[in-house]
Amino acid sequence: MQAIEITRPGTPDVLQLTRRPIPQPGPGEVLIKVAAAGVNRPDVFQRQGNYAPPPGASDLPGLEVAGILVEGDLTGDNPFGLKPGDAVCALLAGGGYAEYALAPLAQCLPVPAGLSLVEAAALPENFFTVWSNVFDRGELGHGEGGVHETLLVQGGSSGIGVTAIQLAHALGHRVFATAGSMEKCAACEKLGAERAINYHEQDFVEVVRQATAGRGVDVVLDMVAGDYIPREINALADGGRLVFIATLGGSKATIDAGTIMRRRLTLTGSTLRVRPVAFKAALARQLHEKVWPLLEAGKLRPVIHQVFPAAEAASAHALMESSAHIGKLVLQW
Repeated sequence: MQAIEITRPGTPDVLQLTRRPIPQPGPGEVLIKVAAAGVNRPDVFQRQGNYAPPPGASDLPGLEVAGILVEGDLTGDNPFGLKPGDAVCALLAGGGYAEYALAPLAQCLPVPAGLSLVEAAALPENFFTVWSNVFDRGELGHGEGGVHETLLVQGGSSGIGVTAIQLAHALGHRVFATAGSMEKCAACEKLGAERAINYHEQDFVEVVRQATAGRGVDVVLDMVAGDYIPREINALADGGRLVFIATLGGSKATIDAGTIMRRRLTLTGSTLRVRPVAFKAALARQLHEKVWPLLEAGKLRPVIHQVFPAAEAASAHALMESSAHIGKLVLQW
């Protein structure tokens, strides 16, 4: 098979087309003939040498794919009744930048009706991450603010951001977002953000407090961290939750523990790639029950900025590093 490998840590041009043996599925695994693969920020970190694959995972980048299930072990956890020939999308621990990829059967989902394989390739990483962090860990709609809690999404025009905005809006929550240009802010508002804040020109703390009559937001989804953290604490409502999923702005900050105690705040976060299959399988079932119907009804759509031929993975990485995109980047075979 053809695959895109990282020849050495470095700039996007270290991604090169190569040939590899087609992998063979083991217990609990299936082989997928890949039609398309999503490009994600962790792929960039891995290419740079800053994010090693978990033990046992493929050294090839790629955390999500869509394609046709070819063969594998279908005797285990198969809640959706998948079989050879089915169109599926899957969350991977690595190996997605290839014509064939292995995935745990429990991390595979049927492609939602009405979506193409290219669109489906843009789903797993973002939807697993958003559901896990905003709705499970962040408990949006189940905290002190009640069923109509509010959400602030940092980096609203990213793949994660556009997913979080759409999903929270579709489930009836007020959503605010930050972005770095008026074009990106307009895109966030079109997707369901009540207010998108250009962080170069406005203070998101002031904007969300004004928009919530001084109360603040109940959940912040943060991929920046660093010096954003004290400001995000100020933007939270009493009983609010700050959820970290990346540290693009740095991993350290000075916080006032007294404020956290007095206002009953929760600071938490997670990464998905290293979590066990059983955890991801539970997320897959939740997504199939609660989110897939919204996708099939057209209430959510993957936002794809550009589709690249797989051989042009280096160009996709360069675009991602520029942050000029809105939504997802996808590789197609």
